[in-house]
Amino acid sequence: MKRIIYSLAFVATLILSGCRDYVEVEDPTQRELKYTEDYQYLLNYTTRLETACQAPLVASDDIELEGESIQNSVTEVVGAIYRWADNIYPEGQQDNDWQMLYQQLYTINSVTDGVMASEGGTNEEKQDLLAQAKVHRAFAYFSLVNMYGKQYNVSTAASDLGVPMLTKPDLFASLERASVQEVYDQIIKDLEEALVVLPDFQENSFLPGRAGALALKARVYLQMGDYDSALAYANEALALQNTLNNLAEYEAAPTTYPVKYSDPEIMLSKSFYASLSAVPVNDELLDLFEEGDLRYELFTAPASNFYWEFEGRGYWKPSLVYQGIYVGPSVPEMMLIKAECLARNDNDQEAIDALNELRVARFAPEDYEPFTIEGSVIRKVLDERRRELFCTGIRWFDLKRLNQEPQFATTIEREFLGENYVLEPNSNEYVFQIAPIYRRQNPEIESNPR
Repeated sequence: MKRIIYSLAFVATLILSGCRDYVEVEDPTQRELKYTEDYQYLLNYTTRLETACQAPLVASDDIELEGESIQNSVTEVVGAIYRWADNIYPEGQQDNDWQMLYQQLYTINSVTDGVMASEGGTNEEKQDLLAQAKVHRAFAYFSLVNMYGKQYNVSTAASDLGVPMLTKPDLFASLERASVQEVYDQIIKDLEEALVVLPDFQENSFLPGRAGALALKARVYLQMGDYDSALAYANEALALQNTLNNLAEYEAAPTTYPVKYSDPEIMLSKSFYASLSAVPVNDELLDLFEEGDLRYELFTAPASNFYWEFEGRGYWKPSLVYQGIYVGPSVPEMMLIKAECLARNDNDQEAIDALNELRVARFAPEDYEPFTIEGSVIRKVLDERRRELFCTGIRWFDLKRLNQEPQFATTIEREFLGENYVLEPNSNEYVFQIAPIYRRQNPEIESNPR
C-alpha cells in the first residue's frame, strides 16, 4: 500500500509510546485512545508538534555556505537544497521536512477525530483541545503548501497544485494533491474555528492560545497578499501580546536572554527539529545591519565561534538560548506585518511609527536613531523584516511572495563546489520537488514542474 500511509501508521505507535517520556502516565500503547487526558498527552508531545521545517532556511539567501571546507562538510541533501537542485532526495531517501509535517498531521488528526467523543473531560476541555489541534494543523499545512506548492496567487490558486490534504487519521485516504486554494481554505477554516474557542493565552506558548492563532492568521493573510486582513489580525494579536525584549538589557550578559517559554515575544512556539552546528549568514544580509544594532552584536558571531569552518559570521542566537531556532509567530513579526500593511496602504507615518516602536528595543539608547518617512517606506519595512527575522526560514516564503512584484523581485546567485547557480524570480525551483520515494509508491501524487 502507500508508503506515506504506512509511515504514518508506524508513527502512530511512536507518538503514543513517546508520550510516556513527557508525562508519567500508563503506557498509552497498551490501550486505545479513550479519555480526554489521552488527547492532552498527544498535544503535549513537543518533540512531535513543536518542530518546523528547515529546508526553507537552507534554500534562502539568508545563509551563504562559502568556502570548500563547509561545502564539503554538508550532507548531499543539504547541498542539493542549497543549490536548488531539481531532485533533492536520492531514490529511496525520505524528505525529513515532509515526513515530519505529515507525522504531525497524523497526531493532530487523531485528536480532531476523537477528542469530542472521549471520556472523562468536560465539553469545554474537549473544545479547547480540538481548537489547539486545529492551530497546529494550520501551521503544518501553511508550511507544506509554501514549500511544495506555488506561491498563492488569487488568479491561479484554484488550479495550482498544493499538497495531499488529510484531515482524518485514515490510513487509506487519497493522496491526490489538493489545490493551493483548497489548502489555504482549510488553514483559514481551522484558525477561524479555533479562535471562537481558545482562551487568550495557555499555560505556555507551545499550547496555542488566541494570541498565537491570531498571529498565525496574520502571517497567512500576508502570504496571500490580503493586506487589509493581515493588518486586522496583526492588530488583534498585538492587542493581546505586545511585549518586546529590550536588547540593551542583555548586552552585558547575553546568556540571560529569555529562553523559549519565558520569552514574551513568542506568540506560538515552533522551532527547527534538529540543532544546526552552524548557520553562516550571508554577507549581503550582514551589510543591512546599522552600526550599533544589537541584533548584529548579540545574534551573530565570528565564524571562529562555531564547530564548522567557514568565512564571515554565523547565526549565534541559538547558542544563547540553547533551544534551537524559533520560527513561530512573534510580537516583532506582528509589528512588521502591521508596518508593511500600513505602508502598502500609503499610511507612511503610521508604518514608520510601527517600525520605530520595534527598533527602539534593538539599540542602546545612545545608538538609536528613529526612522523618518524620507525615502521608500516600504523598502525600509522590508529591510527591517530581513534584519529582525533573519535565519528563521521565513525569508524563503517572503522571497516567493515578493517575487510577484517586479520592484521587489530578487535574483540569487551562489557558488557550490566549483559550480555557479542562479535562482531567478518565480522560478519553478521555488517549489520543492516531492521526493521520488513518495511519488513512486503513491502514483496519484503529481510531481512539480521543472
